Amino acid sequence: MRIRPTAALTGALIGMSTLFLSPAVAQADQPDDQAQQTVTIAHRGASAYAPENTLAAVDAADDLGITWVENDVQRTKDGELIVMHDTTLNRTTDAEEVFPDRAPWKVSDFTIDEIRQLDAGSWFSTEFAGEGVPTLEEYLDRVEHNHQKLLLELKAPELYPDIERQTLRELRREGWLDRRHVKHKLIVQSFSGEAVKRVHDLRPDIKTGFLGTPALGDLATYAEFADQINPSYKTIDADYVAAVQDVEGAHGRPFEVYAWTVNDGPTAVDIAGMGVNGIITNKPDVVRDALEDAGYEVPAAPAEAS
Repeated sequence: MRIRPTAALTGALIGMSTLFLSPAVAQADQPDDQAQQTVTIAHRGASAYAPENTLAAVDAADDLGITWVENDVQRTKDGELIVMHDTTLNRTTDAEEVFPDRAPWKVSDFTIDEIRQLDAGSWFSTEFAGEGVPTLEEYLDRVEHNHQKLLLELKAPELYPDIERQTLRELRREGWLDRRHVKHKLIVQSFSGEAVKRVHDLRPDIKTGFLGTPALGDLATYAEFADQINPSYKTIDADYVAAVQDVEGAHGRPFEVYAWTVNDGPTAVDIAGMGVNGIITNKPDVVRDALEDAGYEVPAAPAEAS
């Protein structure tokens, strides 16, 4: 994989969106026959079976026949986009041992070359010793190689000015902003409504999701730039899900609801019974199998070739 130094990104977000829009913008959508399906999304990859947000976790999801994987994107000190959940490195790497004098080990304080020295697998199991922290480019390549789809989260975007634009540039470079990917293989989400809006303003064809459980009275605002409301499963009930889905999102379709993070079968069946469109889980095989056993339609693994 090539590593590219990335210059500081500046400029207004609005008014330059033509840099990203293709000549014919294709609205994100999904076939009508998927309306009643319950999608299973592998949270940080199949993170119950491999270290989270690594290429091994992507492959573990693929081995289980899981189409959708979720990840978290942040930026290094020298401007490289990497896949990492925490804004610090010490929980899921050996950063404390390799760089003992660099506390609190913030992602943004380390260069990509320094992060490449870290072991992101041994904390999980000796089986994964030496597993590295992937760049977004490497992660996209692996997801594409496996014919999978991506729910990409912009993690703590307030720490990384203009990361929305940089992420879109990387997606475009890697071929992920063509019609096929945008319509069928990509969703961008964040806990930051501002970041979701920026992505929508720059590329209004991309399906976007807001992470959280907003008040029903605020849904009209989110509908201007989001297609999904993705809450913790502990914060919702069937009435809330129905009320959200009664509102049309940015692309003129009812809001979708992807609930997180559900890791056991009975809870997955209960949450699916509320009418959610997707369930995000560390144990995607457990959730998928429970839903299938309960009679829910679960999308099969993709058969398309890259």
